[in-house]
Amino acid sequence: MFDKEVYIKRRERLKEQVGKGLILLLGNEESSMNYSDNHYPFRQDSNFLYFFGLDRPGLAATIDIENNEEILFGDDIDVEDIIWTGPLESLRGQADAFGVMKVLPSSSIKDYISKALSKKTRIHYLPPYRAENSQKLIGWLSIPFELLTTKASIELIKAIVAQRSIKSPEEVKEIEKGVNITIDMQLEAARLANEGISETKIAGIIHGIALGEGGNLAFPTILTVNGQILHNHSQGNILRKGQMLLCDCGAETSVHYGGDLTRTFPVDGHFTSQQKDIYNIVLQAHEAAIASLKPGVYFRDVHLLACEKLAEGLKSVGLMKGDIKEAVNRGAHAMFFQCGLGHMLGLDTHDMEDLGEEYVGYTDELKKSTQFGLKSLRLGRKLETGFVLTVEPGIYFIPELIDLWRKENKFSEFINYKKLETYKIFGGIRIEEDLLITHDGSRILGKYFSRETEK
Repeated sequence: MFDKEVYIKRRERLKEQVGKGLILLLGNEESSMNYSDNHYPFRQDSNFLYFFGLDRPGLAATIDIENNEEILFGDDIDVEDIIWTGPLESLRGQADAFGVMKVLPSSSIKDYISKALSKKTRIHYLPPYRAENSQKLIGWLSIPFELLTTKASIELIKAIVAQRSIKSPEEVKEIEKGVNITIDMQLEAARLANEGISETKIAGIIHGIALGEGGNLAFPTILTVNGQILHNHSQGNILRKGQMLLCDCGAETSVHYGGDLTRTFPVDGHFTSQQKDIYNIVLQAHEAAIASLKPGVYFRDVHLLACEKLAEGLKSVGLMKGDIKEAVNRGAHAMFFQCGLGHMLGLDTHDMEDLGEEYVGYTDELKKSTQFGLKSLRLGRKLETGFVLTVEPGIYFIPELIDLWRKENKFSEFINYKKLETYKIFGGIRIEEDLLITHDGSRILGKYFSRETEK
């Protein structure tokens, strides 16, 4: 990971921001696939990684703010484990590498927390997303399962979001590694996108690229000729000439920072004129959004700008009509763009989403919209120098949505349903980049990667 001082400073800042009480951070356990000893690849909790750096299962840590004491709870493996796994560095040795002075066995944490509770110490914990950690919190804190999330510490959530939102130069460098591996995955997918090959084979080959670089996938790959399905993880199709292949993939490095890129390319290398027209509309919206990125700008406004550019382009090809600003204001464009323009990126693909979008992407003053389409925007807040985020406009022709809105005659003053019928088998197009917000604008992360219409 990073130098020891990085983690010490992160924990010091966390103590200052939270102010008082006892912070409890849980690492993850091994998770079984189909029986107890057959595990999924281990993935450490991102918040635990951020503050303590240790990438092994079965750990927890506490930070006693008033007494300025940090404790790592965990166990070393014994000889019987070593027979199967080989030796591991001692937990004490690993803790030293991250500046943690005190290590105690896992069995002692329950009594430690009980003593803190008996002194009426406030225990700050994060909302759990894994069953194993939910069970631990229920037992240690005597909180009913249904109240675990609501009783999580808002102070701790906000303090972590404030820190993790601003990426250090070391973090940006690591994210950029993930982006460059992701570009290699994308280039290979485009090379393989020929008639007769299966989606599954392409997805497997590009997964191998991520593994071969020492990491793994940052999220399950979306690779499909049915690009109108936003998070389509089904990969059962055989590619045919005339189709488009949408590839949304990301590589995570060995220290778990990752990339997230999307390209849509034609099978056998050539767009039809209709496909090229829609692609260029998406590309123009993409470039307009990137050009508007800078500190102090609300990302919600960048999203709405991209929506207007998409709607203007759709009007130029006869799919939309009327006053474009009014169409976007009322949400008519969501027939074609049903999701948000982007999200934070870092240790998680949707960075810190386990802490809640209302804290990561919004503020006490800026709340999420309830309007269809806009409500799916994960990031709306003002941009700050050091944010890393995605920009990913798209146009999606969803037959079921077309049929529903046409039946309801919804937004007929803005949507040309007669012409839209001819696009029901078109699919979808998305273009996505990862960007760093700089002091005066933004920078696309990674090596050069064309967004033009030729394969």
